[in-house]
Amino acid sequence: MSPAPYAPPEKRSLTLRGHRSSVSLEPEFWAAFRAVAARRGQALNALAAEIDAGRPPEVGLACALRTFVLREALAGRIAGPADAGAP
Repeated sequence: MSPAPYAPPEKRSLTLRGHRSSVSLEPEFWAAFRAVAARRGQALNALAAEIDAGRPPEVGLACALRTFVLREALAGRIAGPADAGAP
């Protein structure tokens, strides 16, 4: 089942280097982020920690995760909804 169009962000907890952090992302970004982590063979928390460590302090974690997912999608490393058979 695909997410509803224009769904509000969903808050999830991540553990980054032993510390809990809450992040709000839209369902499509969570799905794509999980897909990238799976493709890389990484746990979601490990990939989030890697992105967190590389972001400038003035960029929020949610923004960094969205930007990462967008760059992966633009590079063709994430299947889009049409590629996955969704309408």
